[in-house]
Amino acid sequence: MPVRSLLCSVLILCVAAGPALAKDGDGRKSVTGNCTGSATTKLKVKPDNGRLETEFEVDQNRNGVKWTVTIKRNGTTVVKTSAKTSGPSGSFSIQRRLSDGAGADTISARAKNSSGQLCTASLRI
Repeated sequence: MPVRSLLCSVLILCVAAGPALAKDGDGRKSVTGNCTGSATTKLKVKPDNGRLETEFEVDQNRNGVKWTVTIKRNGTTVVKTSAKTSGPSGSFSIQRRLSDGAGADTISARAKNSSGQLCTASLRI
C-alpha cells in the first residue's frame, strides 16, 4: 500500500474515532456529566436560528427533591433556577434557548440538592 494511501486511511480512522462527545447531523452535541451519589446527568445543546437550544437533565430516581440549577455560557451565568424531581423516573429537565455568540461557546451546567449531592456537565459547541 503506498504511503499516501496509508496516511489517508490512518487520518480517516483518527477523525472517525473522535472525542466521547456525541454529535448528531443537526449540530446537536450531548455529553453525560458527573454526579455524586447515584444520580445521573446529561447536557444537550443544539444551534437553532441564532440561539443555542439547551437541555440539562438530572435523574435521581427519587421524587420531590429540590435542586438549585445554574447554567453558564462562556463562564457567565445565564440561567439560575430551581427544579424538583418528579415521577415516574424521579428526574427533572431544564430547557432554555441561550444567545449564541460569535465563535465557539462553552456551555456548563450545575445542579445541587439540599443534601449536598452535585451534578455537573460541560461541552463546547
